[in-house]
Amino acid sequence: MSPDNLLASARLLMASAAPELAGTNLRRAVSTCYYALFHSLAHECAERLVGGNTTALDRLAWRQVYRGLDHGPAKEKCRSSAGMESFSDGIRVFANSFVEFQSARHNADYDPFAEFAADDVAALISEAEGAIDALRSAPEPDRRAFCAYVLFRDRR
Repeated sequence: MSPDNLLASARLLMASAAPELAGTNLRRAVSTCYYALFHSLAHECAERLVGGNTTALDRLAWRQVYRGLDHGPAKEKCRSSAGMESFSDGIRVFANSFVEFQSARHNADYDPFAEFAADDVAALISEAEGAIDALRSAPEPDRRAFCAYVLFRDRR
């Protein structure tokens, strides 16, 4: 899943011309923003921890790491101020957005009374894009360490 394509899809949902679908489309756009962040992180994890996927075994390993990212534990790791303190600003920006967007997705997907204004959704799409850019532009060692941090549980 391409995070950029997911954000483009969120923009299309937001711009829907059908008034009777506007509320539903705005909710789906919010949810899609979260998935853009999630898939961005899953892709980053697979790239940083496995890298190229030129052979069948490479692709198997890459897919396993990609699919190994778990929503709840990743959010808890991103929420941990003690765990996040050593990462660069870009990683912390992404992590804060990841937590915020997962909560917004839960509201959009599961709260039947949640309502979203088009202007707020447009701001969320821009924020998601900025968070993904922050992750992508973080130093390579930070990205690799962050990926290991969100994928694996602490053993102390």
